[in-house]
Amino acid sequence: MEKESHTIDDLDLKLLAALEVDGRASFSRIGAVLGVSDQTVARRFRRLSAEGGLRVVAVRDAVRLGQDQWMLRLRCAPDSALAIGDALAKRPDTYWIGLASGGTEVLCLTRPRSPGDHDDLLLGKLPRTPSVVEIRAHQLLHRFYGGVNGWVRKLAFLTEDQIAALSPEPAQSPTPAPDPGAAARIPGFARIDPQDEPLLAVLERDGRATYPELQRATGRSESAVKRRLAALLASGAVYIDIEYNPEIFGHPVAAVLWITAAPGALHSVGEALATHDAIAHASATAGPSNIVATALARSTADLYAYLSGPLGRLEGVQHVETTPFLRRVKQLTYPLPSR
Repeated sequence: MEKESHTIDDLDLKLLAALEVDGRASFSRIGAVLGVSDQTVARRFRRLSAEGGLRVVAVRDAVRLGQDQWMLRLRCAPDSALAIGDALAKRPDTYWIGLASGGTEVLCLTRPRSPGDHDDLLLGKLPRTPSVVEIRAHQLLHRFYGGVNGWVRKLAFLTEDQIAALSPEPAQSPTPAPDPGAAARIPGFARIDPQDEPLLAVLERDGRATYPELQRATGRSESAVKRRLAALLASGAVYIDIEYNPEIFGHPVAAVLWITAAPGALHSVGEALATHDAIAHASATAGPSNIVATALARSTADLYAYLSGPLGRLEGVQHVETTPFLRRVKQLTYPLPSR
């Protein structure tokens, strides 16, 4: 029997990489690819969940759904930033909330599901909050890296053969029934139907929920649940992601980079950033800067080496503002516990 250890080791890192390839893969399948028993995989999964913040969750892909996304920078009174971050974390349309700038700034990604949600947050609640000194809203225009492309794969814990063995079989979307509202939709985007909400509500809490659990939550047959989930994943409307504390990879330093690139170099700079190991997310934005990116590093010295090296050498970069994270308040779909 495997001896229990509290040190993150190579097997743990490979397990995280395997879950990023297919978050719903069975423990027996993962174990077969990694060369260990399914019981070992299960134990490691439970420990990483308890100690490393690991969660598997379903995420709606705003890009594929054609939904707006905004990165908010809220300059706050120093004693109010955490309370504002906690309040934002309770909203279902907020993601990736963190405190930065020594605790005087809240950074927040928001995906309003309707124009009303957008107006309520940006024109209603936030401007009426006395401790919010300044609001900067940057609309995300184009994603260079992130979403279904996770950061863990850049660390190359798995071989190409292992990735291929773990990758789910491509699902074929069934031919949709005639939809009287289709003419009003923007062509080329995926969609989520109202009847999908009970299914997604469970998967957003636990992306590994079993089909019987999904059947009970939706009232559909197990075969119907399997077909609908496969269709949502195949369309790109939803993907299964993993959440974790970057510290378990030895990358405790995180920073948001506000990059200004020459207009003619915007796309080439963004595409180059997507290849950098340090970059977990990069998008083109509207606003004073035209690219926002998240960088992860082993130390402040490594962050400096990245800023002055690979990033600094990129042709077309005119200005970079670096905003180090002080602490994370919310990951993708759930608030983090207060410390």
